[in-house]
Amino acid sequence: MDQSPYQTPHIDAFPHPHFKDNYQLENSRWSAGRNALFFAALVCVVLCILGYVQNPERFFKSYLVAFTFTTAIGLGAFFFVMALYLAGSAAQVTVRRIMENVMVTLPVGAVLFLPLIFGLKYVYPWASPGVVPGHEVLKRSYLSENFFTLRAYGYFLVWSIWVLAIYHQSTKQDSQKSAQQMKVIARWCAPGLFLVVVVGTLAAYDWLMSVQPAWYSTIFGLYYLSGGALAFMSVVTLVCLGFRRAGILTNSINVEHYHDLGKWLFATTCFYTYIAFAQYLLIWYANIPEETAFYRAREQGVWLFISLSLPFLRFLIPFFVLLSRPAKRSLTIIGLVAGYSLVMEFLDLYWVVMPVHYPNGPQIHWLDFATLGATVSICGLQFWNRFRKNKMVPVGDLRFQQGLNFENA
Repeated sequence: MDQSPYQTPHIDAFPHPHFKDNYQLENSRWSAGRNALFFAALVCVVLCILGYVQNPERFFKSYLVAFTFTTAIGLGAFFFVMALYLAGSAAQVTVRRIMENVMVTLPVGAVLFLPLIFGLKYVYPWASPGVVPGHEVLKRSYLSENFFTLRAYGYFLVWSIWVLAIYHQSTKQDSQKSAQQMKVIARWCAPGLFLVVVVGTLAAYDWLMSVQPAWYSTIFGLYYLSGGALAFMSVVTLVCLGFRRAGILTNSINVEHYHDLGKWLFATTCFYTYIAFAQYLLIWYANIPEETAFYRAREQGVWLFISLSLPFLRFLIPFFVLLSRPAKRSLTIIGLVAGYSLVMEFLDLYWVVMPVHYPNGPQIHWLDFATLGATVSICGLQFWNRFRKNKMVPVGDLRFQQGLNFENA
């Protein structure tokens, strides 16, 4: 049984000398990573500008998918970091700083949201001057451009306050090595879990559900957040594997920790599927026209094939691949599943947004990839910059040594 997070671990929990890693990223490696991300961001932003000049309507549609994809990952990180602190788990301590660095990309969403402000009419029917009369009540009471923008920045303000407060205390503990920081973080995390779910649900309603303003689903917020949780766990797995390939943190993040990440990939896949099926079942059973409109729009043309394929692509394939214990301990398998899950999350959000604009089937455009590359690389720069001065693992956490010795049951 895990010890209390506020107690000093027993001396037997301390690792053998071969566990020692360099917990500070070398300047040369940090500079190389920053330069690569900066170059990718620059190229993708230039492509986005060219795409906007050439075809602004398509740019904003593609950008919405990319923006909600990266924001979902940040929200997944935010939730998991707070949950780990409140649970007092030692198993993920050595991976937690990577999770925290992903979490700190969430405030960048406030900057990434800016382009959408200038293209609301291209994406949302309620923002168009020729909105149909049936949407007038929604437009007057809730879906107005100014209120929409104000709400978005209100969401990011709340999230940013919590994210930066938690991150400050975590990095402060690297030098303080005190339980005080863990107590302060716990006080932030308790209401934070409520905020990430409630505010995340409101954001999902605004950014994605209002693409079809007359459609509603009371479970859609969890649908978006559960997909983000799976995408976040996939990102963490791939980052850890990338570090391992580069010879970084090879002892601090060992096969036991990768096995644990494999279990989280399996669990979040199952949870996402449960929420997705619950949404479908509730809508199918009630059979209310305002609710079934979502699936009717995705039964046309090629979208029907994608809709029928998603349960197999998003659930059955990763479920059976990760079902066995050896698969979860295989670095190759969990790396492939993590990359695959990220692609499926992007496809899922594409499936949520694009059928409204292209009812006969997907129209793949190079801006889909340019906008995705821009948002991901900009968030990647924020993630990578956190390794400049801070330790790569939370060495001041009182359960750090216990986390090094973690073994799966």
